[in-house]
Amino acid sequence: MSLKPATLLAVPLPNRHLRRNDLKTEPERTLADTIYTPPEVWQYDKESGGRFAAINRPTAGAREQKDLPVGEHPLQLYSLGTPNGVKATIMLEELLELGHAGAEYDAWLVNISEGQQFTSGFVDANPNSKIPTMVDHSGDKPFRIFESGAILVHLAEKFGAFLPSDPAARAEVFSWLFWQVGTGPFIGGGFGHFYAYAPEKIEYAIDRYSMETKRIFDVADKRLAETRFLAGDEYTIADIANYPWLAPFIYGGIYNDARKFLSIHEYTHVERWVREISDRPGVKRGRIVNKTWGEEDSQLAERHSASDFDGKNV
Repeated sequence: MSLKPATLLAVPLPNRHLRRNDLKTEPERTLADTIYTPPEVWQYDKESGGRFAAINRPTAGAREQKDLPVGEHPLQLYSLGTPNGVKATIMLEELLELGHAGAEYDAWLVNISEGQQFTSGFVDANPNSKIPTMVDHSGDKPFRIFESGAILVHLAEKFGAFLPSDPAARAEVFSWLFWQVGTGPFIGGGFGHFYAYAPEKIEYAIDRYSMETKRIFDVADKRLAETRFLAGDEYTIADIANYPWLAPFIYGGIYNDARKFLSIHEYTHVERWVREISDRPGVKRGRIVNKTWGEEDSQLAERHSASDFDGKNV
C-alpha cells in the first residue's frame, strides 16, 4: 500500500518553558510561541519522543547483565538487518561466495527496539552499543571489532578481498568507504528520523535533511556516471558499505514513501549500480540475514550455516 507524501508544514513547537496545557489555541499563536528557547543548561528530564524514545538516554553503558551467545564458527556477528548491519552480512556472504571457508560465521539477532544492545555482553563487545559488532575467535585470543566500516576493513584485510593493494586504488576505496560512514547519519538520523520517526513534522528539519540526502545521491550519481563501481572498475568494500543505504531508496523500502518524496528516480546511474549489485548471490543472501520484517521468505532472523537459506528468496 502506498502512502501519500507528508506535506511539509511548519508544526509549531511549544516553548519548553510552558506547560502544554498553557499553550494558546492555533489562531492565537504568534511566532514567539513557536520558538524553542534552550535553557542555560540542558537537562534530560523528558522523553525525546519518536519511535525510539523508550530506549534513548544521554548515557552509555550496560543496563542489564547478560552474556552474548557464542556459536561454533570463527566469526561471531551480533546485529540487525538495518543498512549498517547489512554491510557486515553482505561482506561475509561475499567472502564465502569467493570460497573463503574461514569467513563462516554465526549471526545473532540484536533487537535494538527492545534495548538488547545494552546488555553487559554487548557493551563489552561494543561500548557504543550500536549494531553491528563482531568478535573474531579465529586466533589465540578473541578480539572485538565494532563500527561497520571497521568490520569491513578488518575482513577485507584478513581475507585479502575487496580491497586493492595499490596505494592509489586503496586510497580511492577508503575515500568512498568513509564518505559513506560520514554521510549515513545525515540520511538515517537526519532525513529518516525527521521525515518518518519524529513525533512532529518540522519543516525546517525535513527540508534540511531532504536537501542533504538528495545531494548525497547526486554525488554518487555523478561518480557512477563515470565508473562502474564507486572506487573504479572493481567491486570493493566501498560498494558494500554504500549499497545498503542507497538501495532501499531505489526499491522504495525505507522511510515510508521516501523514494517518491525525494524523486529518487532522477538518479539513474545509482539505480544501474544498485541493480547490478543486487544480482550478486552474496548480496542476495546477506540482505536477509538478521532481518525480521517483510515477506517471510526474505527474512532470516539468525544465520548459523549455509543451510539456513534453504527455502528463502535468495
